[in-house]
Amino acid sequence: MNLSNLKPASGSVKTRKRIGRGPGSGLGGTSTRGHKGAKSRSGYKHKIGFEGGQMPIQRRLPKFGFKNINRISYKAINLSTLQELAESKNLTHIGLQELRNAGFISASQLVKILAKGTLTSKIEVEAHAFSKKAEDAIITLGGSVSKLGGKSEKAE
Repeated sequence: MNLSNLKPASGSVKTRKRIGRGPGSGLGGTSTRGHKGAKSRSGYKHKIGFEGGQMPIQRRLPKFGFKNINRISYKAINLSTLQELAESKNLTHIGLQELRNAGFISASQLVKILAKGTLTSKIEVEAHAFSKKAEDAIITLGGSVSKLGGKSEKAE
């Protein structure tokens, strides 16, 4: 074997179709495009969603729902969670940093304290929002509530 007799494996190389080269080639005339219609003509470009003149699916189906651009989404933390955290770490003040360190929230999340569960220890809680019952439960035990500024004032 040398460079003068190298050739590709049999069947691995196909000759390309030479369309539009006259009737003798068998691929002249319509050049494999069929007869008439937009697809047979030069400059045809497929429009996204076009279904041949039939009413397209995105116009047949009704619109559904909407996204409120002013929505503020909070990460819900229950009183039972605060109680467990206060007992396990022996805390009297629970703020965003303590919740982040415990893995309950990420750095960018807003926090709302909800009243599910019971609270038995006196703690100071710092969050963006509180439910009325949660706020009352913390205050009745002698704890304190402080609302953080920022986006939370829009929601209330």
